[in-house]
Amino acid sequence: ITRCYEAEQSWLPALLRILSYFRSVCEFKNRKLSRKHIKHRKFEDMKYTSTRGEGNVDFAGVLFSGFAPDGGLFMPQDIPRLDRDTLLKWRIFSYTDLVKEICSIFIPSELIPREDLNDLIDKAFSRFRHSDVVHLCRLKNGLNVLEMWHGVTHAFKDLAMCCVGQLLQYFLKKQDKRVTVLVGTSGDTGSSAIESVRGEKNIDIVVLLPRGRCTQIQELQMTTVIEDNVHVFAVEGTSDDLDVVIKKLFADAEFVRKHNLMSLNSVNWARIMVQIAHFFYVYYQCAPTMETDDPVPIVEVVVPTGGAGNITAACIAQRMCLPIQLVAGVNKNDIIHRTIQHGDFSLSDTVLLTLASAMDIQVPYNMERIFWLVADSDSSMVKKLMEEFQKNKACKLPDKLHTKIAELLISYSVSDEDILQTMKRCWVDNHYLLCPHSAVSVFYHYMMSDCHQNRPRCCLAPASAAKFQNAVLRADLTPSIPPEIKALETMKTRFTLLRREHDWELKVRDKIENIYLQRNV
Repeated sequence: ITRCYEAEQSWLPALLRILSYFRSVCEFKNRKLSRKHIKHRKFEDMKYTSTRGEGNVDFAGVLFSGFAPDGGLFMPQDIPRLDRDTLLKWRIFSYTDLVKEICSIFIPSELIPREDLNDLIDKAFSRFRHSDVVHLCRLKNGLNVLEMWHGVTHAFKDLAMCCVGQLLQYFLKKQDKRVTVLVGTSGDTGSSAIESVRGEKNIDIVVLLPRGRCTQIQELQMTTVIEDNVHVFAVEGTSDDLDVVIKKLFADAEFVRKHNLMSLNSVNWARIMVQIAHFFYVYYQCAPTMETDDPVPIVEVVVPTGGAGNITAACIAQRMCLPIQLVAGVNKNDIIHRTIQHGDFSLSDTVLLTLASAMDIQVPYNMERIFWLVADSDSSMVKKLMEEFQKNKACKLPDKLHTKIAELLISYSVSDEDILQTMKRCWVDNHYLLCPHSAVSVFYHYMMSDCHQNRPRCCLAPASAAKFQNAVLRADLTPSIPPEIKALETMKTRFTLLRREHDWELKVRDKIENIYLQRNV
Protein backbone atom coordinates (compact mmCIF):
# COMPACT_ATOMS: atom_id res chain seq x y z
CA ILE A 1 0.00 0.00 0.00
CA THR A 2 2.87 2.33 0.84
CA ARG A 3 4.52 1.66 -2.53
CA CYS A 4 1.27 2.40 -4.34
CA TYR A 5 0.86 5.61 -2.36
CA GLU A 6 4.41 6.68 -3.21
CA ALA A 7 3.69 6.03 -6.91
CA GLU A 8 0.36 7.87 -6.93
CA GLN A 9 0.99 10.59 -4.28
CA SER A 10 -2.67 10.29 -3.31
CA TRP A 11 -4.56 7.71 -1.26
CA LEU A 12 -7.61 7.36 -3.51
CA PRO A 13 -5.76 6.41 -6.74
CA ALA A 14 -3.47 4.15 -4.68
CA LEU A 15 -6.40 2.26 -3.16
CA LEU A 16 -8.12 2.01 -6.54
CA ARG A 17 -4.93 0.58 -7.99
CA ILE A 18 -4.76 -2.04 -5.20
CA LEU A 19 -8.43 -2.95 -5.54
CA SER A 20 -8.09 -3.25 -9.32
CA TYR A 21 -5.25 -5.72 -8.87
CA PHE A 22 -7.13 -7.92 -6.39
CA ARG A 23 -10.25 -7.76 -8.52
CA SER A 24 -8.35 -9.14 -11.50
CA VAL A 25 -6.85 -11.90 -9.31
CA CYS A 26 -10.30 -12.88 -8.02
CA GLU A 27 -11.69 -12.96 -11.53
CA PHE A 28 -8.96 -15.37 -12.56
CA LYS A 29 -9.48 -17.62 -9.56
CA ASN A 30 -13.23 -17.78 -10.09
CA ARG A 31 -13.02 -18.40 -13.81
CA LYS A 32 -13.88 -21.93 -14.87
CA LEU A 33 -12.13 -23.09 -17.98
CA SER A 34 -15.21 -25.01 -19.03
CA ARG A 35 -15.89 -27.26 -21.98
CA LYS A 36 -17.84 -24.35 -23.45
CA HIS A 37 -14.61 -22.62 -24.36
CA ILE A 38 -13.47 -23.12 -27.91
CA LYS A 39 -11.34 -26.22 -28.02
CA HIS A 40 -7.90 -26.09 -29.58
CA ARG A 41 -8.47 -26.85 -33.24
CA LYS A 42 -7.34 -25.77 -36.67
CA PHE A 43 -8.78 -22.47 -37.80
CA GLU A 44 -8.68 -23.28 -41.49
CA ASP A 45 -10.61 -20.12 -42.30
CA MET A 46 -8.52 -17.85 -40.05
CA LYS A 47 -8.65 -14.32 -41.43
CA TYR A 48 -7.26 -11.01 -40.28
CA THR A 49 -8.77 -7.56 -39.98
CA SER A 50 -7.43 -4.07 -39.32
CA THR A 51 -7.91 -2.54 -35.88
CA ARG A 52 -9.59 0.31 -37.79
CA GLY A 53 -12.08 -1.91 -39.57
CA GLU A 54 -10.88 -2.70 -43.08
CA GLY A 55 -9.74 -5.99 -44.50
CA ASN A 56 -10.49 -9.69 -44.65
CA VAL A 57 -6.92 -10.84 -45.26
CA ASP A 58 -5.31 -14.28 -45.01
CA PHE A 59 -2.06 -14.96 -43.16
CA ALA A 60 0.15 -14.60 -46.24
CA GLY A 61 -1.32 -11.17 -46.96
CA VAL A 62 -0.68 -10.05 -43.40
CA LEU A 63 2.86 -11.45 -43.40
CA PHE A 64 3.82 -9.44 -46.50
CA SER A 65 2.49 -6.14 -45.19
CA GLY A 66 3.20 -3.36 -42.75
CA PHE A 67 0.39 -1.17 -41.55
CA ALA A 68 -3.06 -2.01 -42.88
CA PRO A 69 -4.24 0.18 -45.79
CA ASP A 70 -6.46 2.19 -43.43
CA GLY A 71 -3.50 2.93 -41.12
CA GLY A 72 -4.44 0.31 -38.53
CA LEU A 73 -2.72 -2.90 -37.45
CA PHE A 74 -3.77 -6.40 -38.41
CA MET A 75 -5.32 -8.72 -35.82
CA PRO A 76 -7.00 -12.14 -36.07
CA GLN A 77 -10.76 -11.93 -36.51
CA ASP A 78 -11.08 -14.80 -33.99
CA ILE A 79 -8.85 -15.52 -30.99
CA PRO A 80 -9.54 -19.04 -29.72
CA ARG A 81 -10.05 -19.75 -26.03
CA LEU A 82 -8.20 -22.87 -24.96
CA ASP A 83 -9.98 -25.34 -22.72
CA ARG A 84 -8.47 -26.79 -19.58
CA ASP A 85 -7.54 -30.06 -21.28
CA THR A 86 -5.42 -28.21 -23.82
CA LEU A 87 -3.71 -26.13 -21.13
CA LEU A 88 -2.88 -29.32 -19.24
CA LYS A 89 -1.63 -31.03 -22.39
CA TRP A 90 0.67 -28.18 -23.33
CA ARG A 91 2.45 -28.06 -19.95
CA ILE A 92 4.95 -30.76 -21.01
CA PHE A 93 5.87 -28.98 -24.26
CA SER A 94 9.25 -27.38 -24.91
CA TYR A 95 9.47 -23.74 -25.95
CA THR A 96 9.92 -24.81 -29.58
CA ASP A 97 6.86 -27.08 -29.37
CA LEU A 98 4.77 -24.23 -27.98
CA VAL A 99 5.79 -21.96 -30.86
CA LYS A 100 4.68 -24.68 -33.29
CA GLU A 101 1.31 -25.07 -31.54
CA ILE A 102 0.63 -21.33 -31.43
CA CYS A 103 1.59 -20.84 -35.08
CA SER A 104 -0.57 -23.76 -36.17
CA ILE A 105 -3.61 -22.01 -34.68
CA PHE A 106 -3.05 -18.78 -36.59
CA ILE A 107 -1.64 -20.20 -39.87
CA PRO A 108 -4.09 -22.46 -41.74
CA SER A 109 -2.54 -25.75 -42.85
CA GLU A 110 -3.71 -25.08 -46.41
CA LEU A 111 -1.12 -22.25 -46.48
CA ILE A 112 1.64 -24.11 -44.60
CA PRO A 113 1.12 -27.83 -43.89
CA ARG A 114 1.95 -28.74 -40.28
CA GLU A 115 4.99 -30.82 -41.21
CA ASP A 116 6.46 -27.92 -43.19
CA LEU A 117 5.67 -25.50 -40.35
CA ASN A 118 7.49 -27.72 -37.86
CA ASP A 119 10.55 -27.86 -40.11
CA LEU A 120 10.60 -24.08 -40.57
CA ILE A 121 10.51 -23.44 -36.83
CA ASP A 122 13.18 -26.05 -36.10
CA LYS A 123 15.42 -24.38 -38.68
CA ALA A 124 14.68 -20.93 -37.24
CA PHE A 125 15.96 -21.89 -33.80
CA SER A 126 18.98 -23.87 -35.03
CA ARG A 127 21.38 -20.92 -34.47
CA PHE A 128 20.47 -20.34 -30.81
CA ARG A 129 23.21 -20.88 -28.28
CA HIS A 130 21.02 -22.54 -25.62
CA SER A 131 19.56 -25.99 -26.25
CA ASP A 132 16.19 -24.89 -24.80
CA VAL A 133 16.24 -21.70 -26.93
CA VAL A 134 15.12 -19.69 -23.88
CA HIS A 135 16.21 -20.38 -20.30
CA LEU A 136 14.52 -19.76 -16.95
CA CYS A 137 17.07 -18.75 -14.34
CA ARG A 138 15.84 -19.33 -10.77
CA LEU A 139 17.60 -16.95 -8.40
CA LYS A 140 17.34 -16.17 -4.69
CA ASN A 141 14.16 -15.07 -2.93
CA GLY A 142 11.79 -16.30 -5.61
CA LEU A 143 13.31 -14.24 -8.44
CA ASN A 144 12.68 -15.98 -11.77
CA VAL A 145 14.34 -14.42 -14.82
CA LEU A 146 13.52 -15.66 -18.30
CA GLU A 147 16.63 -15.28 -20.46
CA MET A 148 15.29 -14.53 -23.93
CA TRP A 149 18.60 -13.46 -25.43
CA HIS A 150 20.36 -16.63 -26.58
CA GLY A 151 19.96 -15.82 -30.28
CA VAL A 152 22.51 -14.41 -32.71
CA THR A 153 22.15 -10.75 -31.64
CA HIS A 154 21.80 -11.44 -27.89
CA ALA A 155 18.28 -9.95 -27.78
CA PHE A 156 14.75 -11.34 -27.50
CA LYS A 157 13.83 -9.96 -30.93
CA ASP A 158 15.72 -12.94 -32.41
CA LEU A 159 13.02 -15.33 -31.14
CA ALA A 160 10.23 -14.03 -33.36
CA MET A 161 12.40 -12.56 -36.12
CA CYS A 162 14.11 -15.83 -37.05
CA CYS A 163 10.72 -17.53 -37.38
CA VAL A 164 9.32 -14.72 -39.50
CA GLY A 165 12.40 -14.90 -41.74
CA GLN A 166 11.72 -18.61 -42.37
CA LEU A 167 8.03 -17.96 -43.05
CA LEU A 168 8.96 -15.27 -45.59
CA GLN A 169 11.33 -17.56 -47.43
CA TYR A 170 8.71 -20.31 -47.56
CA PHE A 171 6.21 -18.11 -49.39
CA LEU A 172 8.76 -16.26 -51.53
CA LYS A 173 10.17 -19.49 -52.94
CA LYS A 174 6.70 -20.81 -53.73
CA GLN A 175 5.65 -17.56 -55.42
CA ASP A 176 9.00 -16.76 -57.10
CA LYS A 177 8.76 -13.28 -55.62
CA ARG A 178 11.09 -10.71 -54.06
CA VAL A 179 10.34 -8.08 -51.40
CA THR A 180 11.91 -5.03 -49.80
CA VAL A 181 11.75 -4.92 -46.01
CA LEU A 182 11.65 -1.50 -44.32
CA VAL A 183 12.51 -1.44 -40.61
CA GLY A 184 12.93 1.27 -37.99
CA THR A 185 14.73 0.37 -34.79
CA SER A 186 15.30 1.74 -31.30
CA GLY A 187 18.17 -0.70 -30.78
CA ASP A 188 17.63 -4.44 -31.16
CA THR A 189 14.97 -4.84 -33.86
CA GLY A 190 17.27 -3.74 -36.69
CA SER A 191 20.05 -6.22 -36.05
CA SER A 192 17.61 -9.10 -35.50
CA ALA A 193 15.81 -8.26 -38.74
CA ILE A 194 19.11 -8.08 -40.62
CA GLU A 195 20.26 -11.45 -39.28
CA SER A 196 16.95 -13.06 -40.26
CA VAL A 197 17.35 -12.16 -43.97
CA ARG A 198 21.03 -11.35 -44.59
CA GLY A 199 22.40 -12.74 -47.82
CA GLU A 200 18.98 -13.78 -49.15
CA LYS A 201 18.65 -13.26 -52.91
CA ASN A 202 14.95 -12.43 -52.91
CA ILE A 203 14.88 -9.97 -49.99
CA ASP A 204 16.42 -6.52 -49.58
CA ILE A 205 16.29 -4.90 -46.15
CA VAL A 206 16.45 -1.16 -45.42
CA VAL A 207 17.05 -0.29 -41.76
CA LEU A 208 16.78 3.14 -40.11
CA LEU A 209 18.55 3.51 -36.75
CA PRO A 210 18.66 6.57 -34.46
CA ARG A 211 22.36 7.43 -34.44
CA GLY A 212 23.80 7.95 -30.95
CA ARG A 213 20.64 6.68 -29.27
CA CYS A 214 21.56 2.98 -29.47
CA THR A 215 24.55 1.50 -27.69
CA GLN A 216 27.75 1.21 -29.72
CA ILE A 217 27.32 -2.57 -29.85
CA GLN A 218 23.74 -2.29 -31.12
CA GLU A 219 24.87 0.04 -33.90
CA LEU A 220 27.82 -2.15 -34.83
CA GLN A 221 25.59 -5.22 -35.07
CA MET A 222 23.84 -3.42 -37.92
CA THR A 223 26.56 -1.37 -39.59
CA THR A 224 29.12 -4.21 -39.77
CA VAL A 225 26.89 -6.44 -41.90
CA ILE A 226 28.34 -6.00 -45.37
CA GLU A 227 25.86 -7.78 -47.63
CA ASP A 228 24.43 -6.77 -51.01
CA ASN A 229 20.88 -6.98 -49.64
CA VAL A 230 21.48 -4.95 -46.44
CA HIS A 231 21.11 -1.14 -46.50
CA VAL A 232 21.48 0.83 -43.25
CA PHE A 233 20.66 4.49 -42.58
CA ALA A 234 21.96 6.18 -39.42
CA VAL A 235 19.55 9.04 -38.73
CA GLU A 236 20.05 12.11 -36.55
CA GLY A 237 16.75 11.70 -34.72
CA THR A 238 14.75 9.51 -32.34
CA SER A 239 13.15 6.16 -33.04
CA ASP A 240 9.76 7.90 -33.04
CA ASP A 241 11.06 10.27 -35.76
CA LEU A 242 11.95 7.24 -37.87
CA ASP A 243 8.48 5.79 -37.45
CA VAL A 244 6.94 8.92 -38.99
CA VAL A 245 8.94 8.39 -42.20
CA ILE A 246 8.14 4.68 -42.30
CA LYS A 247 4.42 5.23 -41.80
CA LYS A 248 4.35 7.81 -44.62
CA LEU A 249 5.99 5.35 -47.01
CA PHE A 250 3.57 2.56 -46.11
CA ALA A 251 0.66 4.98 -46.61
CA ASP A 252 1.66 5.31 -50.30
CA ALA A 253 -0.24 2.31 -51.67
CA GLU A 254 1.24 2.53 -55.16
CA PHE A 255 4.81 2.73 -53.80
CA VAL A 256 4.16 -0.25 -51.52
CA ARG A 257 2.71 -2.29 -54.39
CA LYS A 258 5.50 -1.47 -56.86
CA HIS A 259 8.30 -2.43 -54.46
CA ASN A 260 6.54 -5.23 -52.54
CA LEU A 261 7.32 -3.17 -49.45
CA MET A 262 6.78 -4.87 -46.09
CA SER A 263 7.73 -4.45 -42.44
CA LEU A 264 9.50 -6.61 -39.89
CA ASN A 265 8.76 -4.24 -37.04
CA SER A 266 6.16 -5.48 -34.58
CA VAL A 267 3.50 -3.85 -36.75
CA ASN A 268 3.82 -7.22 -38.53
CA TRP A 269 1.35 -9.62 -36.94
CA ALA A 270 3.66 -12.61 -37.46
CA ARG A 271 6.06 -11.28 -34.84
CA ILE A 272 3.28 -10.84 -32.30
CA MET A 273 2.05 -14.36 -33.08
CA VAL A 274 5.39 -16.01 -32.25
CA GLN A 275 5.78 -13.95 -29.09
CA ILE A 276 2.54 -15.38 -27.66
CA ALA A 277 4.50 -18.57 -26.99
CA HIS A 278 6.81 -16.74 -24.55
CA PHE A 279 3.98 -16.43 -22.07
CA PHE A 280 2.79 -20.02 -22.26
CA TYR A 281 6.35 -21.16 -21.65
CA VAL A 282 6.76 -18.79 -18.69
CA TYR A 283 3.49 -19.96 -17.22
CA TYR A 284 4.34 -23.65 -17.36
CA GLN A 285 7.79 -23.03 -15.91
CA CYS A 286 6.54 -20.94 -12.98
CA ALA A 287 3.06 -22.27 -12.12
CA PRO A 288 3.31 -24.20 -8.83
CA THR A 289 0.86 -26.95 -9.83
CA MET A 290 -1.79 -27.80 -12.40
CA GLU A 291 -3.59 -30.68 -10.74
CA THR A 292 -6.72 -31.64 -12.63
CA ASP A 293 -9.26 -30.81 -9.90
CA ASP A 294 -7.63 -27.65 -8.56
CA PRO A 295 -8.25 -24.10 -9.79
CA VAL A 296 -5.55 -23.20 -12.28
CA PRO A 297 -2.88 -21.11 -10.52
CA ILE A 298 -2.04 -17.57 -11.61
CA VAL A 299 1.48 -16.46 -12.54
CA GLU A 300 2.47 -12.80 -12.57
CA VAL A 301 4.56 -11.89 -15.63
CA VAL A 302 6.58 -8.65 -15.63
CA VAL A 303 7.23 -7.28 -19.12
CA PRO A 304 9.70 -4.43 -19.84
CA THR A 305 7.70 -2.39 -22.33
CA GLY A 306 8.63 0.03 -25.12
CA GLY A 307 6.69 -0.35 -28.36
CA ALA A 308 4.25 -2.70 -26.56
CA GLY A 309 4.63 -5.63 -28.97
CA ASN A 310 5.52 -8.13 -26.25
CA ILE A 311 2.80 -6.97 -23.85
CA THR A 312 0.32 -7.20 -26.74
CA ALA A 313 1.29 -10.85 -27.26
CA ALA A 314 0.81 -11.35 -23.51
CA CYS A 315 -2.69 -9.86 -23.66
CA ILE A 316 -3.57 -12.26 -26.49
CA ALA A 317 -2.23 -15.20 -24.47
CA GLN A 318 -4.43 -14.05 -21.60
CA ARG A 319 -7.41 -13.79 -23.97
CA MET A 320 -6.70 -17.43 -24.93
CA CYS A 321 -7.39 -18.27 -21.24
CA LEU A 322 -3.81 -18.47 -20.02
CA PRO A 323 -4.12 -17.48 -16.33
CA ILE A 324 -1.47 -14.76 -16.07
CA GLN A 325 -1.47 -11.35 -14.39
CA LEU A 326 0.40 -8.85 -16.56
CA VAL A 327 2.70 -6.09 -15.34
CA ALA A 328 4.11 -3.50 -17.77
CA GLY A 329 7.34 -1.80 -16.69
CA VAL A 330 8.54 1.34 -18.46
CA ASN A 331 11.38 3.81 -18.09
CA LYS A 332 10.88 7.58 -17.85
CA ASN A 333 9.30 7.58 -21.32
CA ASP A 334 6.09 6.64 -19.58
CA ILE A 335 3.19 7.04 -22.01
CA ILE A 336 2.07 3.44 -21.40
CA HIS A 337 2.15 3.92 -17.61
CA ARG A 338 0.11 7.13 -17.88
CA THR A 339 -2.35 5.42 -20.21
CA ILE A 340 -2.94 2.53 -17.81
CA GLN A 341 -3.06 4.63 -14.66
CA HIS A 342 -4.93 7.71 -15.86
CA GLY A 343 -6.21 7.08 -19.41
CA ASP A 344 -3.75 9.73 -20.63
CA PHE A 345 -2.50 8.59 -24.04
CA SER A 346 -0.42 11.63 -24.93
CA LEU A 347 3.11 12.51 -25.96
CA SER A 348 5.55 14.17 -23.61
CA ASP A 349 7.56 17.15 -24.79
CA THR A 350 10.52 15.02 -25.83
CA VAL A 351 11.92 11.48 -25.85
CA LEU A 352 14.19 11.12 -22.82
CA LEU A 353 17.52 9.31 -23.12
CA THR A 354 17.68 6.51 -20.56
CA LEU A 355 19.86 3.52 -19.75
CA ALA A 356 17.09 1.27 -21.12
CA SER A 357 17.54 2.81 -24.55
CA ALA A 358 15.51 0.26 -26.55
CA MET A 359 12.48 1.47 -24.55
CA ASP A 360 13.06 5.16 -25.31
CA ILE A 361 9.82 5.35 -27.25
CA GLN A 362 7.03 7.94 -27.17
CA VAL A 363 4.62 6.30 -29.60
CA PRO A 364 3.96 2.67 -28.60
CA TYR A 365 1.97 1.81 -31.72
CA ASN A 366 0.99 -1.66 -30.50
CA MET A 367 -1.21 -0.07 -27.85
CA GLU A 368 -3.70 0.27 -30.69
CA ARG A 369 -3.97 -3.53 -30.74
CA ILE A 370 -4.57 -3.59 -26.98
CA PHE A 371 -7.28 -0.92 -27.31
CA TRP A 372 -8.94 -3.08 -29.98
CA LEU A 373 -8.74 -6.23 -27.85
CA VAL A 374 -10.09 -4.56 -24.72
CA ALA A 375 -12.83 -2.78 -26.68
CA ASP A 376 -14.08 -6.15 -27.99
CA SER A 377 -13.03 -5.40 -31.59
CA ASP A 378 -14.78 -2.02 -31.72
CA SER A 379 -12.84 -0.78 -34.75
CA SER A 380 -14.85 2.42 -35.16
CA MET A 381 -13.98 3.51 -31.63
CA VAL A 382 -10.31 2.60 -32.13
CA LYS A 383 -10.16 4.46 -35.43
CA LYS A 384 -11.65 7.59 -33.88
CA LEU A 385 -9.27 7.38 -30.93
CA MET A 386 -6.14 6.90 -33.03
CA GLU A 387 -7.07 9.63 -35.51
CA GLU A 388 -7.47 12.02 -32.59
CA PHE A 389 -4.07 10.95 -31.28
CA GLN A 390 -2.42 11.41 -34.68
CA LYS A 391 -3.94 14.87 -35.04
CA ASN A 392 -3.42 16.23 -31.53
CA LYS A 393 -0.56 14.00 -30.25
CA ALA A 394 -2.83 13.33 -27.31
CA CYS A 395 -6.16 11.76 -26.43
CA LYS A 396 -8.08 10.80 -23.33
CA LEU A 397 -9.34 7.23 -23.25
CA PRO A 398 -13.10 6.77 -22.81
CA ASP A 399 -13.86 5.88 -19.20
CA LYS A 400 -15.09 2.37 -20.02
CA LEU A 401 -11.98 1.58 -22.08
CA HIS A 402 -9.66 2.98 -19.43
CA THR A 403 -11.35 0.95 -16.69
CA LYS A 404 -10.92 -2.27 -18.67
CA ILE A 405 -7.25 -1.57 -19.41
CA ALA A 406 -6.55 -0.74 -15.76
CA GLU A 407 -8.10 -4.09 -14.81
CA LEU A 408 -6.04 -5.91 -17.43
CA LEU A 409 -2.61 -4.39 -16.74
CA ILE A 410 -0.56 -3.22 -13.79
CA SER A 411 2.10 -0.64 -14.64
CA TYR A 412 4.98 1.28 -13.11
CA SER A 413 7.81 3.57 -14.21
CA VAL A 414 11.47 3.48 -13.15
CA SER A 415 14.33 5.97 -13.22
CA ASP A 416 17.91 5.36 -14.31
CA GLU A 417 18.89 5.30 -10.63
CA ASP A 418 16.29 2.55 -10.01
CA ILE A 419 17.82 0.59 -12.87
CA LEU A 420 21.37 0.92 -11.55
CA GLN A 421 20.38 -0.02 -8.00
CA THR A 422 18.51 -3.08 -9.28
CA MET A 423 21.53 -4.19 -11.32
CA LYS A 424 23.75 -3.82 -8.24
CA ARG A 425 21.34 -5.66 -5.94
CA CYS A 426 20.94 -8.58 -8.33
CA TRP A 427 24.71 -8.91 -8.61
CA VAL A 428 25.21 -8.79 -4.84
CA ASP A 429 22.45 -11.32 -4.20
CA ASN A 430 23.10 -13.70 -7.09
CA HIS A 431 26.30 -12.75 -8.96
CA TYR A 432 24.00 -12.33 -11.95
CA LEU A 433 24.34 -9.50 -14.47
CA LEU A 434 21.18 -7.81 -15.73
CA CYS A 435 20.91 -5.57 -18.76
CA PRO A 436 19.12 -2.24 -18.05
CA HIS A 437 15.88 -3.46 -19.65
CA SER A 438 15.91 -6.65 -17.59
CA ALA A 439 16.53 -4.50 -14.52
CA VAL A 440 13.29 -2.64 -15.28
CA SER A 441 11.35 -5.88 -14.78
CA VAL A 442 13.39 -7.15 -11.82
CA PHE A 443 12.85 -3.80 -10.05
CA TYR A 444 9.18 -4.75 -9.73
CA HIS A 445 10.03 -8.11 -8.14
CA TYR A 446 12.21 -6.43 -5.53
CA MET A 447 9.52 -3.81 -4.87
CA MET A 448 6.94 -6.55 -4.27
CA SER A 449 9.19 -8.84 -2.26
CA ASP A 450 10.18 -5.96 0.02
CA CYS A 451 6.45 -5.62 0.74
CA HIS A 452 6.23 -9.40 1.30
CA GLN A 453 4.09 -9.78 -1.83
CA ASN A 454 5.53 -13.16 -2.79
CA ARG A 455 3.61 -15.05 -5.47
CA PRO A 456 4.58 -17.04 -8.57
CA ARG A 457 6.22 -14.42 -10.77
CA CYS A 458 8.57 -14.23 -13.74
CA CYS A 459 10.57 -11.23 -14.92
CA LEU A 460 11.38 -11.15 -18.62
CA ALA A 461 15.01 -10.44 -19.56
CA PRO A 462 14.95 -9.15 -23.16
CA ALA A 463 18.68 -8.66 -23.75
CA SER A 464 22.10 -9.74 -22.56
CA ALA A 465 24.06 -7.38 -20.32
CA ALA A 466 26.94 -7.80 -22.79
CA LYS A 467 25.19 -5.34 -25.15
CA PHE A 468 25.07 -2.60 -22.51
CA GLN A 469 28.60 -2.32 -21.18
CA ASN A 470 28.35 1.37 -20.25
CA ALA A 471 25.31 0.71 -18.06
CA VAL A 472 27.11 -2.20 -16.37
CA LEU A 473 30.10 0.07 -15.68
CA ARG A 474 27.83 2.82 -14.32
CA ALA A 475 26.47 0.25 -11.85
CA ASP A 476 30.10 -0.28 -10.71
CA LEU A 477 30.07 -3.81 -12.12
CA THR A 478 32.37 -5.59 -14.57
CA PRO A 479 31.02 -6.41 -18.05
CA SER A 480 31.36 -9.91 -19.42
CA ILE A 481 31.96 -9.62 -23.16
CA PRO A 482 31.54 -12.66 -25.46
CA PRO A 483 34.13 -12.95 -28.27
CA GLU A 484 31.54 -12.36 -31.03
CA ILE A 485 30.62 -9.02 -29.39
CA LYS A 486 34.25 -8.05 -28.89
CA ALA A 487 35.02 -8.77 -32.57
CA LEU A 488 32.56 -6.08 -33.71
CA GLU A 489 34.92 -3.31 -32.58
CA THR A 490 37.46 -4.09 -35.32
CA MET A 491 35.09 -4.89 -38.18
CA LYS A 492 34.49 -2.68 -41.21
CA THR A 493 31.27 -0.65 -41.17
CA ARG A 494 28.93 0.59 -43.90
CA PHE A 495 25.95 2.94 -43.55
CA THR A 496 24.43 6.14 -44.96
CA LEU A 497 24.17 9.14 -42.63
CA LEU A 498 20.94 11.15 -42.69
CA ARG A 499 21.39 14.57 -41.09
CA ARG A 500 18.58 16.60 -39.60
CA GLU A 501 18.53 18.97 -42.56
CA HIS A 502 18.06 16.14 -45.07
CA ASP A 503 14.69 15.10 -46.46
CA TRP A 504 14.63 11.64 -44.87
CA GLU A 505 11.56 10.44 -46.69
CA LEU A 506 13.02 11.39 -50.08
CA LYS A 507 16.37 9.75 -49.30
CA VAL A 508 14.74 6.48 -48.26
CA ARG A 509 12.41 6.55 -51.28
CA ASP A 510 15.39 7.05 -53.58
CA LYS A 511 17.24 4.13 -51.98
CA ILE A 512 14.28 1.80 -52.44
CA GLU A 513 13.86 2.97 -56.06
CA ASN A 514 17.56 2.32 -56.73
CA ILE A 515 17.26 -1.16 -55.24
CA TYR A 516 14.32 -1.81 -57.55
CA LEU A 517 16.27 -0.65 -60.60
CA GLN A 518 19.34 -2.71 -59.74
CA ARG A 519 17.30 -5.86 -59.15
CA ASN A 520 15.43 -5.43 -62.42
CA VAL A 521 18.40 -4.73 -64.73
